[in-house]
Amino acid sequence: MSDADDFALPVFKPEAAMQQLQRSLRELRPLVERGGCYALQGHTVLELERDDKTLIARIAKRPAHAPEWETKICRSSADVRKLLDTIKLRLTRWTDE
Repeated sequence: MSDADDFALPVFKPEAAMQQLQRSLRELRPLVERGGCYALQGHTVLELERDDKTLIARIAKRPAHAPEWETKICRSSADVRKLLDTIKLRLTRWTDE
């Protein structure tokens, strides 16, 4: 294998990933955005923040006034896609309950 066959993965841009994720979350109707947080039926279920190299999401295990949080750190576009899938699955589970 030569050096010409090697390629580098694209650089992860947390700001662009955050914007794309926010657009995708707006399409999920039961979620309501409130100042950078997302709520379901008045309960905060998702918080997003970013730094220079990562996108950090805190997802509630279940909607509650004082939820138990799970933290997901996204360092690549694949991680962001997994995060969105996780959010969709939980949202489906929460709205079916």
